[in-house]
Amino acid sequence: MTSTEWLIWVRGPGLQLSLGIFILGMTYRIMQTYFLGRAKNLAEPRGSQWLHGMKTIWWRSFFHPGMTIRGYFTIISGYTFHLGFIITLLFLDQHIELFRSWTGLSWPALPPIVITITAVLGIAALVAVLVDRFADPVRYLLSDYQDYLCWVLTVLPLVTGLLLVYKMWLPYTSLLVVHIISFEILLVAIPFTKLSHVFTIFIARWYNGAIAGYKGVQS
Repeated sequence: MTSTEWLIWVRGPGLQLSLGIFILGMTYRIMQTYFLGRAKNLAEPRGSQWLHGMKTIWWRSFFHPGMTIRGYFTIISGYTFHLGFIITLLFLDQHIELFRSWTGLSWPALPPIVITITAVLGIAALVAVLVDRFADPVRYLLSDYQDYLCWVLTVLPLVTGLLLVYKMWLPYTSLLVVHIISFEILLVAIPFTKLSHVFTIFIARWYNGAIAGYKGVQS
């Protein structure tokens, strides 16, 4: 196949296939989590599960008293990456045009320099997280191949996107194919790896808070 034929495939059937796997996979993952169930708690409730669950989601999403330096680093790097990735995904002119072709909806794009800055910050945050993982002996020992695989799959769309914008490395059409494929592989991987935390993290935080609330203790 030529690069043009590859481009037609990845922008059509390839994208539809990856989106389908992503949606079905995440639906299965969330339903699996929901139906795991738990033993019925026969103790008398001492607090509101819903209230403490929501408080825990909020509490663990921001700085709070008693947080360590590494805790601050985790939150700052996490927000830097996620905001950089989301802004790049949603506000790059070419991405908006793609969303418009799917849904008929469009919105103003951010200037290219802003998108470049957010993408670079996102990549820098991922590099900082990787360095921190190597620097922390405990986290390093607990890491497995999936942690590094997820890191590579996450950083590739940002890196290939930057190369694409500045027309570096490969011919434009070939690099566009690589960029789209890197995003499609990421979509497929999310439901079946630790990347699924993008959705399940809020369920887990609510669940931990709800249990603590039922017992009347601080989560």
